[in-house]
Amino acid sequence: MLGPILAIIASYLIGSIPFGLLVGKLWANIDVREYGSGNIGTSNVLRTVGPGAAIVVFALDVGKGAMAVYLGSLAGAELVKIMAGVAAIAGHNWPIYLRFKGGKGVATSLGAVISLTPIVALILLGLWIIIVGITRYISLASLAAAVLFPVFLIISHAPMAYILAGVLISAFAIYRHRSNIQRLLAGTELKIGEKAKKTDEQ
Repeated sequence: MLGPILAIIASYLIGSIPFGLLVGKLWANIDVREYGSGNIGTSNVLRTVGPGAAIVVFALDVGKGAMAVYLGSLAGAELVKIMAGVAAIAGHNWPIYLRFKGGKGVATSLGAVISLTPIVALILLGLWIIIVGITRYISLASLAAAVLFPVFLIISHAPMAYILAGVLISAFAIYRHRSNIQRLLAGTELKIGEKAKKTDEQ
């Protein structure tokens, strides 16, 4: 059986794998950190490399969250599963391999949440799709999902450990979207279909 501490450390290291950076290099020979927001997540890959690469990055980042929860389950305790999922999200946001400058954790959070609370995850994913479809703002949809996540956990009478983890995951996402919030308020946030420029601090 995998020990709890080892499972959490392994989850952080898995979460730290910068798939956006790696796919950008392999797919288009570019460093996505030099374009758009400078972020290694799906949204910036979509704007800089294209939809095919973005789908690959999204799937891999979701897989990081799911894999972390699975590793936590090997340690036995339910709490370790939750902590492993949170560790993977922290790894994506603050990856050790990139001097702790990573993504915003939305896809990795989705992978962890699907594994922990699939019904809540599917509801949030549906709302995310609707908001993106109406507004074309990925960041706005992600922020809405982050805010509503702990709310839905409370409504569904989830255990307190899940609710506390939900609040933390939500706080991670909101904190990492600080610049997006500023651009949304200023009306300068890029929508789906708009291309990011090099060194453009969007």
